Amino acid sequence: MSQQTTIRKLAELVNTPVDKLLEQLAEAGMPFSDPDQAITSAEKLKLHGFLRRAHGKAERPVEEAATPGKITLNRSRKQEITITGGAKGSRSASTVEVVTRKKITLRTGAKGGEAAAPVDPALDPERAEALRKLEESRARNLAEQEALAERDRQRAEELAEIHRMEREAAERAAAEAAAAAMEADAGVGREEAGKATKHHGHAKPAASPRASDKAAPAKGKAHRGSHAMVSGVEDDENAARFAGKLHLSTGDRARRTSVRTKSRLQKRGPDPSRTGTGFNKPTAPVVREVAIGEAITVADLAQKLAMKGGDVVKTLFKMGVMATITQTIDHDTAVLVTEELGHKAVAAVADDAESELLARVEGDQRELAPRPPVVTIMGHVDHGKTSLLDYIRRTKVATGEAGGITQHIGAYHVQTSKGVISFLDTPGHAAFTQMRQRGARLTDVVVLVVAADDGVMPQTIEAIHHAKAGNVPLIVAINKIDKSDADPSRVKNDLLAHEVVAEEFGGDTQMVELSAKTGQGVDDLLDAIILQSEVLDLQAAPDGRASGVVIESSLDKGRGPVATVLVQQGQLSKGDYLVCGIQYGRVRALFDETGKQVPHAGPSIPVQVLGLSGVPDAGDDFVVVADERLAKDVAQQRETRRRELRLVASAGNRMEDIMAQMGEGAAQQTLNLVVKADVHGTMQALREALEGLSNEQIKINVIGSGVGGITESDAQLAVTSKATVIGFNVRADATARRTIEANGVDLRYFSIIYDVIDQVKQVASNVLGKEVREEIIGTAEVRDVFRSSKFGAVAGCMVTEGVVKKSKPIRVLRDNTVVFEGELESLRRFKDAVDEVRVNTECGIGVKAYNDVQPGDVIECFERVEVQRTL
Repeated sequence: MSQQTTIRKLAELVNTPVDKLLEQLAEAGMPFSDPDQAITSAEKLKLHGFLRRAHGKAERPVEEAATPGKITLNRSRKQEITITGGAKGSRSASTVEVVTRKKITLRTGAKGGEAAAPVDPALDPERAEALRKLEESRARNLAEQEALAERDRQRAEELAEIHRMEREAAERAAAEAAAAAMEADAGVGREEAGKATKHHGHAKPAASPRASDKAAPAKGKAHRGSHAMVSGVEDDENAARFAGKLHLSTGDRARRTSVRTKSRLQKRGPDPSRTGTGFNKPTAPVVREVAIGEAITVADLAQKLAMKGGDVVKTLFKMGVMATITQTIDHDTAVLVTEELGHKAVAAVADDAESELLARVEGDQRELAPRPPVVTIMGHVDHGKTSLLDYIRRTKVATGEAGGITQHIGAYHVQTSKGVISFLDTPGHAAFTQMRQRGARLTDVVVLVVAADDGVMPQTIEAIHHAKAGNVPLIVAINKIDKSDADPSRVKNDLLAHEVVAEEFGGDTQMVELSAKTGQGVDDLLDAIILQSEVLDLQAAPDGRASGVVIESSLDKGRGPVATVLVQQGQLSKGDYLVCGIQYGRVRALFDETGKQVPHAGPSIPVQVLGLSGVPDAGDDFVVVADERLAKDVAQQRETRRRELRLVASAGNRMEDIMAQMGEGAAQQTLNLVVKADVHGTMQALREALEGLSNEQIKINVIGSGVGGITESDAQLAVTSKATVIGFNVRADATARRTIEANGVDLRYFSIIYDVIDQVKQVASNVLGKEVREEIIGTAEVRDVFRSSKFGAVAGCMVTEGVVKKSKPIRVLRDNTVVFEGELESLRRFKDAVDEVRVNTECGIGVKAYNDVQPGDVIECFERVEVQRTL
């Protein structure tokens, strides 16, 4: 290190901080103030000596430090030996490379071979200890080297013994092969001599040895080389492979042959059929048990069947189901395909969050207690259902209804003198069938309201069927008995036709005559409800996790999704996690029917719930769970299952359905609608009512529906599909209105369901357009035919029906078959030309471009009229 360097570079070289190096230099008597100062080699040596002394090591002279302890010399010499080929005429030569390596180790000692002077341990004990350990290490290394050399010598002796034994075995095998070959040649010679004696009577002279020697190589076609003259080796079949390799002995040749044979066997490998790792063709068809859920894709089914997807698709086509490999099929179709392919289908056991939820609900055993009855008010429209509830609740709900009719399902609980009763008010309009069916399914008792002045109507009969289908007891409330034309007896007699028999007629149905306007008989109705509930012995668990049903749902602009639920078991409290259909959430607030916030709700009590992730469907069940994770998992699995079922409904069309649709397409018109309503039940009823207006001429297609106001996405959907937007008790926001106005979309607001249906009929009629119809306005019978040089054949006729007009087209009928269609050339009454001739009047008719009119023909006069098509 003669070159001068700075302290900073030296610190980087020795991997030491600069500050620490400056401190060490200062301790060594070399103070430096700047790390960029240069340091000389002498100063570096001085620092090195100081550090050695500081670490307890004595300084060695430079000459002693530079003198190595031992010197190792490695010598390698490489030579090449070329050996020409041994075969006759062969010019190939092989080169053998010989490498000689030699290693010599020289240990340094005292000058002139004298031993180094011993070190006094008292003067430097650490150095003496280090030298002692060094000598012990050298002794151990020497012993290990001697042991390794002894093992190498023993291994070499063993290998030499093995080689000697292999050479002896090879020589012995070669000698035996040569002896066997000589015996075989002698036997052949004796046989030939015997044959010669038999045929010619004397022995054939033996061939000379020289001739036999010449013939022997020709027989075996062996290649002779200049050196391959050894007996027994030339006749070996492997001699040609070792031609020219003179340095190989017989044992080495045998060993190489055996090694080559072993390598060939190793390359072949074991037989897979013996080891069991290969494929074995089954002796019988494999029947698999395939677990199938509610829906499955064709690809997944093919994978479970261990078949190609194309084979499964082919089987589906043979069964009449047109589905691709990526489409979803339902459970029944998948079972039929599986059995058709010779396998067994089993129902899939879902070990998922839904099963966990079901297990928790079933395992929740609680004590039961009496609960209030749930009563559903049903009946025909405008028979006084809501007015009866208003009287019982001392409210005026009916006066606030649009059009004076109920269009939503209402839920109330009333504290009466007879106890707490929960009422469900259902609409009576024909479009709200599902609402009435849902009300009948949730209730304990059905109160059928029939107007005494109107009698049994279609929705009355439908309510009876819903009650019977739900196996719910029925109480008939005959309303409006205060009117002058009321006839309760007629109502009771009409109900007999529908198997509703009053108790006074020997039946089991309670019938109460009342007036919702005056209150007459209302107490009797409450007594009948309480009596019926006591007979039913209604009970529920008042505590624990709540469960129930969604009655109605809506989307409030300020509060978000709002669901009206009826608690059937347990207690629903603020802060509970619940799953509601495909929605989940935490209860943020509970409100009763008056809008008052309540902390909890027990069995048979309807409340409004805030805090769900979305608007649930009316009729969905809800259940309270332990945590949000389970609620989210259950909701997501239900959403996935619903999506699969929706894909099943839209995919896999059957061939007969496609053939039936092929003839419709061009003739059928389509009216697209986007329907938005204030609550889910009304939206569902509107959708079904509008789609039910479809016929062979026009198809009403509701491409979008939802709960809440009309948004920009709804407007964009209407623009792209050229649809009419219908808002039922909702309005469009500012962005949606701008989009609708800019694109000229038809937007209509409604609050009464009658108006919706009438307006859609009108829009559909405009889409259908006008139809051209032919109306027959008159007929005339030909009595005789006259020939005229000016007009040709002129038919003398009598008008038998209507009127015949000259300006209208006509048809000529012969034996009720049309033989000509055209127009009149002349119409005369006597000699005067007239425009029309009325019934029971004679006239002369000249048919233009037709002269084959015969007596007895009928001339039919008609006109074409455009008529507006209607639904």
